[in-house]
Amino acid sequence: MNPAPSIVFFTTASGAGYGLLFWLGVLRPLGWGDEAPSLGAAAVVVALLLITAGLLSSLAHLGNPQRAWRALSQWRSSWLSREGVAAVLTYPPALLLLLAFWFGWPVIAVLAGLLAAAGAAATIYCTAMIYASLDTVRQWRHPLVVPGYFAMAAFSGAAILAALAAVWDAGRLLLVPAALAVLGGFAAIGLKHAYWRAVDAGMPGPTAESATGLGAIGRVRPLDPPHTQQNYLLREMGFRVARKHAARLRAIALSAGFAAPAALAVLALAGAPAAAPLLALGALLALLGVLVERWLMFAEATHTVMLYYR
Repeated sequence: MNPAPSIVFFTTASGAGYGLLFWLGVLRPLGWGDEAPSLGAAAVVVALLLITAGLLSSLAHLGNPQRAWRALSQWRSSWLSREGVAAVLTYPPALLLLLAFWFGWPVIAVLAGLLAAAGAAATIYCTAMIYASLDTVRQWRHPLVVPGYFAMAAFSGAAILAALAAVWDAGRLLLVPAALAVLGGFAAIGLKHAYWRAVDAGMPGPTAESATGLGAIGRVRPLDPPHTQQNYLLREMGFRVARKHAARLRAIALSAGFAAPAALAVLALAGAPAAAPLLALGALLALLGVLVERWLMFAEATHTVMLYYR
């Protein structure tokens, strides 16, 4: 399928923002950041900037962005609508968490943080289910798609939080987020390796016989092409990435995007003198790795409708 830049950026930026917000909310009741409330406030601002930038980017993919608000009314049946509702509902507790960090309201910070973390997790789940619920794309209808979205968000969010913590204090503050970045990097490598191996193994998918319901008659083949010229379906659903390019991009995502940030976090944990630059580079590489992984998720997906163009 055609990897639209707006959607690739949206899932990368908003995922990192929600991952960062999730860790802030979860770690707040544990007392992390008590000695540096300005760090917590700055991290919330960064999370909201990433989330907002991603959501605004997603509007560019709509045919009529001015009518985007109408999508919120279909939450009973649409995962896209549920994603929008969850994203909107996450803003109030996130903003309250920002105020609590800024003005020093510890009790409110704990409550707002937990609500913001829950909203972030719910939004990520809804985003993942937009794709995982589609029977027409076999690469997306896979049990590892949703865990993969959570892993990418948690990993990139932890990498950003570790980089921010290193700017404030290269000592105790960065220990927890750096350790989370290491664990998240290994989790991302494991999940994506398992997912790509399952996809390459030839997961059962639709055929021309099952898609038309004519399999009982025999082998199905088109007598004439559905269209005689380029059309919307071919532009959006007919994109294919060469196998050699996909393999190269997978290696880049796993090594430079996931393994390298984890290794840099290990160096920071080991007491490297340049912890802040190392973790900043790790956060940048993590975002680039997720960006490549998101692009591949769309580029390698095959829609059932393309059976009619063979």
